[in-house]
Amino acid sequence: MRHFDEELEELKSKLLEMSGLVESAISTSVTALTSLDRQLCERVFEYEDRINIMEIEIDDMATRLLALQQPMASDLRFLTSAIKINNDLERMGDLAVKIAKRALDLMDLPPVKPLVDIPEMARLAESMLHKCLDSFVRRDSALAREVLVSDDGVDDTRVEIFRVLIRAMQAEPANIPQYVDLMSVARSLERIADHATNIAEDVLFLTEGIDVRHHAETRKS
Repeated sequence: MRHFDEELEELKSKLLEMSGLVESAISTSVTALTSLDRQLCERVFEYEDRINIMEIEIDDMATRLLALQQPMASDLRFLTSAIKINNDLERMGDLAVKIAKRALDLMDLPPVKPLVDIPEMARLAESMLHKCLDSFVRRDSALAREVLVSDDGVDDTRVEIFRVLIRAMQAEPANIPQYVDLMSVARSLERIADHATNIAEDVLFLTEGIDVRHHAETRKS
């Protein structure tokens, strides 16, 4: 059993290492967008390679522990949550790459007016990611619930960004490709926030054994 506990700690450490890479990838992709820095885009692609390798390692380790150790109760919840969190983190890494690719597109097009509320939306999404990972480390269900509530703010910001960009397209048809790229960035940030929400839901399952998916009234409790 002691060896099993050590393996659980190793799995947790790997998840935290991967989450750090994902946070760096997202932050770097947004900075690449705001500064139109090609080297930062390349750095995001390097992060993706490392994230993909870690996803396979974590998935293999968690699956092996489930199959060979037949864990009970809280350890079982931890392993199933780890597998789901691992998947959400990998998807966030993919979304960071999408943002970096849109940044590369924008470098080859005429510049348009400032990036509307995208930097603020990025700040909100990154805050959700940081909080959901903190809630996982600390097994803090209250912090996880804060993440769930924050998702509405990100969704509202995305709606406002789309409204502004659609108006801009109508006023400047020649710049539609740039505005479509910015819409794609906003959508990627919204999806990052959705994955942070998924992780927060997994933390609630881990800490309290409850499933709050699709139950908004439970999130507010």
